[in-house]
Amino acid sequence: MSIICNRHLIRKSQGYTKVVALLLLLVLLETTSVFGSEQILSIKEAVAIALKDNHELKAFGYALGAEGEEVGIVRSALLPHLSFKERFMRTNNPPAVFSAKLNQQRFSQQDFAIDALNTPHPINDFQSSVGLEQLIFSRKASIGLDMSNIRRDAMAEELTRKKQEIAFQVIKSFLSVQTARQYVQVAIQGVKDAEEHRRIAQLRYDSGLGLYSDVLRASTAFAEANQGLISAQTNLSVAKRSLGLLLGLSESVEVSDEPFAMPQRELDFYVQNSSVRGDVRAMERYLENARKSVRFAEAGYLPTIGVGGSYQHNDHRQPFSAEGESWTVQAFLRWELFDGFRREHERAKAQFNVSESEEHLVALKNAVSFRVYEASLNAEEARKNEELAAAALRTAEEGKRLVESRYQNSLSPMVDLLDAQTNLDHQRAIYIARTNDRRLALANLSFQSGLLLRDLAIEQ
Repeated sequence: MSIICNRHLIRKSQGYTKVVALLLLLVLLETTSVFGSEQILSIKEAVAIALKDNHELKAFGYALGAEGEEVGIVRSALLPHLSFKERFMRTNNPPAVFSAKLNQQRFSQQDFAIDALNTPHPINDFQSSVGLEQLIFSRKASIGLDMSNIRRDAMAEELTRKKQEIAFQVIKSFLSVQTARQYVQVAIQGVKDAEEHRRIAQLRYDSGLGLYSDVLRASTAFAEANQGLISAQTNLSVAKRSLGLLLGLSESVEVSDEPFAMPQRELDFYVQNSSVRGDVRAMERYLENARKSVRFAEAGYLPTIGVGGSYQHNDHRQPFSAEGESWTVQAFLRWELFDGFRREHERAKAQFNVSESEEHLVALKNAVSFRVYEASLNAEEARKNEELAAAALRTAEEGKRLVESRYQNSLSPMVDLLDAQTNLDHQRAIYIARTNDRRLALANLSFQSGLLLRDLAIEQ
C-alpha cells in the first residue's frame, strides 16, 4: 500500500514539475517576443541619447535659454528707446485749449479775447509723437549687464554638471540591466541544475538506491528555482524600462553585452581635475557676481545721464495729420541725493552675500575633495571584493562538483547537494554584483572628479 501511495505521489510530483516547466517556457517565450524588438544600445550610445533626449536636461536647457534672453532684457536699458504715441483729447479747459491751438498752429488774434480765454469752446486735438531716449552714462545698468552675463555663464556650468549627473545615472541604470540579465542567466542555470538534481534523485529512487524524500526535496528545489527565475526576469524588465525613462523614452531599452570599463588613475589626478567640475565653476561665477553686487549697490551713488528728443504733429480734425508740428531735443541728469539710507543697506547686504558665497565655495571644494577621496577608496574596495568573489565562486563550483559526485556514489545525502547548489547560486550572484559594483565605483570616481564624459569620449 505504501509503495502504491509513493508511486502516486511521484506521478503527481512529476505532473506538477511538467506544469511548472511549461509555465516557465511560456514566460520565456513571452519575454522573448516582447523584448525581441527592443533597441540594443552600447553604453556610449545610451549616454549620447540621454544627453540629447532626457527631459530633465531639456528643461534645464530651456532655463538656460531663458537666462540668455534675460541678458538681452538687461542690455536693452543701454540701447536707444524709440516710441510712438497717438493721443486724442477734447477739452474746454482754458490752458489746455490755449496750448492745443498753439500746437496746431492755428492760434489767431481773436483767441486773445477775454471771453475766448476764460470760456473757450471745446476743442479736439489729435497728437502724433515720436520720442527717442538714449542713456549715455548709467553705471548700474552696465554692472547689471555684466552680472546677467555671469549668471548665464554660471547656469551653463551647472548644465555641464547636470549632463554628467544624467550620464552617471544612465551608467548606473545600464549596469543594473546587465546585472539583472546576468541574474536571469544565473537563475536559468540554477533551474537546469535543479532539474538535473531532481532527475538524479528520481533515477536513484527508481533503482532502489535513493529515498523518496530526496525526490520531494529535489522537486521543491526545482520549483523554487523556477520562482527565482521569474523574479529575476521581472527585475530585468523593470531595469530596462527604468533605463528607457532616463533616455526620454516610454518603452524598455535593451543593452549590449560589451564589457564596460573605466580608466583608473592615481588619486592626485582626480583631486587636481575636480576643480573643473561644473558645479565648482558655477559657484565661482556666483561668487564673482556677489562681488559685483557690491559695486552695483555703490553705483547707486552716481547720477544717470542721457539724451532724448521728440517730434510731434497736432491736428484738430483727424489723427496722423499735421496742422502744426514741433520738435524737442533735451539732455538730462538724474541724481538721487538722499534715499533714506537704502543704498547703504544695499551695500552692506551685498558684502554679507559675498562672505556667504565665499564660505559656500570653500565648503563645496572641501566636499568635492572628500567625495573624490571616498570614491577612490570605494573603487579600491570594489576591486578587492571582485577578486574575492571570483575566488569564492571557483571554490563553490568545485565544492558543488565534489558533493554531486559523492551523492551519485551514495556518499552524501541530498541535503548536502542542495546546500552546495544553493551556495553556488549565491556565489554566482555575488560575483555578478561585485563585478558591476567595481564598474560603478570607477564610474562614480570619474563622475565625482568631473571627468565622466571625457572618460567616455563623449563631447559635451
